Amino acid sequence: MGAMVTRCATRTFHGIISKRGVVGLSEGKEKRIVFRIREMEIDDLAPVYHLGEMLFKADEAPNMYRTWDAYEVVGLFHSDTEFCLVAEHEDRIAGFLLGTTIIKSRSAWKYGYLIWLGVHPDVQHHGVAEKLFQKFKELMIEQGIRMLLVDTAAENLAALRFFRKQGFGHPRQHIYLTLNLQAEIQRLKKRGGNMNGAKHEKKNGTRSVASAEIGKEIGSS
Repeated sequence: MGAMVTRCATRTFHGIISKRGVVGLSEGKEKRIVFRIREMEIDDLAPVYHLGEMLFKADEAPNMYRTWDAYEVVGLFHSDTEFCLVAEHEDRIAGFLLGTTIIKSRSAWKYGYLIWLGVHPDVQHHGVAEKLFQKFKELMIEQGIRMLLVDTAAENLAALRFFRKQGFGHPRQHIYLTLNLQAEIQRLKKRGGNMNGAKHEKKNGTRSVASAEIGKEIGSS
């Protein structure tokens, strides 16, 4: 799948599962919570970004294709608005799904790609993710999509269980390789080479590390 996909890997709700603070709960008894699934609007950009910022920690998924940032949300909202969904309860965002479509060269097939799926920890296990996915699937069918794709970390067992429950199968593993350029930067610095990257590093007080992530299929179902 690595050669076909032009988007990024999916990050799927890594949040700590907790029922504290769930809207509608009282004295330890759960109350049915009704969520409205709708298309994302411009006023949702900030709450969706902040929820994703809480859920998707870059240091917890260092081998993923992308990290969560504001540009990711805004970019997908502008390019694939109809595939950006939110789950809303009492005017509050409880979850979101961001997706896109992919056209493979020399193929008549059009693919749907679920890129990001996030649910607030307080309302996990209330069917929010399922409702978001079902709406996404309906939209894909309306668009004539013949296959849905999703990526998630192999160790994200909760996500794997969720996607299998939704009918996904045939998982394939990937190998991720990284190339740390810090040593090369130091050599260039000593030789007085072009050190724009080093200047940027000094200014920000952080290491400048470039990663070359190469996805290679090594197995099939």
